[in-house]
Amino acid sequence: MHDSITLEQLRTFIAVADEGSFSAAARKLRRVQSAVSHAMANLESQLGIALWDRSTRIPALTEHGRVLLGAARRVCADADALSSAAQRLAGGLDPLVSLCVDAIFPLSALVDLCVEFARAYPTVELVVHTETMAAVADRVLDGTCQLGVVGPAATAQGLERQHLTSVRMVAVVGEAHPLAAAAPRGARVATEQLREHVQIVLSERGGARSPEQAVLSPRTWRVVDLETKRELLCAGLGWGNLPEHMIRDDLNAGRLVRIWPAAWGDDEHVLPLAVVHRPGLVQGPAGQWMLKRLVELCRQHVGGPGAPR
Repeated sequence: MHDSITLEQLRTFIAVADEGSFSAAARKLRRVQSAVSHAMANLESQLGIALWDRSTRIPALTEHGRVLLGAARRVCADADALSSAAQRLAGGLDPLVSLCVDAIFPLSALVDLCVEFARAYPTVELVVHTETMAAVADRVLDGTCQLGVVGPAATAQGLERQHLTSVRMVAVVGEAHPLAAAAPRGARVATEQLREHVQIVLSERGGARSPEQAVLSPRTWRVVDLETKRELLCAGLGWGNLPEHMIRDDLNAGRLVRIWPAAWGDDEHVLPLAVVHRPGLVQGPAGQWMLKRLVELCRQHVGGPGAPR
């Protein structure tokens, strides 16, 4: 029966193939040669296939033997991986880390975080969600995610909170939009003038539950992700706020033009980002690493813990 094949038999099979003979494999395994020969004969009997051509002085792998050698290596490698994973879990390593970030979290920081996590913890599963406003905290509260990065619009009641950094939101229009040439650079744009144009607003999926953020125009288009909002603004279809770190290249290239609404101060829309988790959550090594690197990478990609530049 194939299900009675043991890992010891497969490891002996691999040792004979690697060492080139039954006697050499016996020396490597510190067993007598007769035991190795007996193990190979039993394996062949159980498989119903000749693994070795014994017509020569030194047995050679048959064609079937060469095919099954690769399968044997995979089985032993998987068994070793299983044993290693079990040892790590027994030592407290997280089997999975789950994270939800607000849409204003810098994508470059998220990518770097994932790259470093894959290198540091290759056996730990990682789940990443991106949501807006209150939905981030909801994912943490309902247990879908262990960690969340929330903006100021999120209600984090019942969650422990640690400040990460602050993100500056800037009002912009596409280069072809009428507001791009309406006022000299740095001049304030009156609210009456802004109300004449569509304002593109980020909303929550499933309907808004958080208070309206920075809406000045009665004419609004609503989207649920920042990349769509950015593309619509670049196309000249309206005006709206976007994270400064997200659009630096667009501003430098002239695809987007910054405007200064008279209703807002220069630092009125500097939004704090915080990492949240459920009280008493016990993080394993991977989760603790994630929490630490979130703080470091977010500040590297956006700025320091206080106000951005």
